Amino acid sequence: MERRFLLQGMETSASIGIYDYERTSLQRITIDAELRLYPATEPLDDQIESTLNYDMIRETVLNIVSAQHYDLQETLARKLFDALHSLDDVEAVQVRTSKPDAYNDCKTIAYQLSNL
Repeated sequence: MERRFLLQGMETSASIGIYDYERTSLQRITIDAELRLYPATEPLDDQIESTLNYDMIRETVLNIVSAQHYDLQETLARKLFDALHSLDDVEAVQVRTSKPDAYNDCKTIAYQLSNL
């Protein structure tokens, strides 16, 4: 049996980009994350202490996004990937960062890391 947590379409603002105009204001970004959990750690009872609290997933993402300016999506995605992968019970991770306002002729421009 596979167990996964999915965080999809989390929209927030970040200080991200290499251009001067990107450094002067926050940009809208979207974060998607998929965490595969170890099968053996499935909760045997109905207690929050028995599982990975998804509040922790969300808070981890928000804390990293707001921690600093990122020149590259690749850097932000790597920090998210590493932090989420280090959470208890997490076996593998996929993270995607997207900048939906980067280009007028594209729905979004995204970067993804995965070991799923």
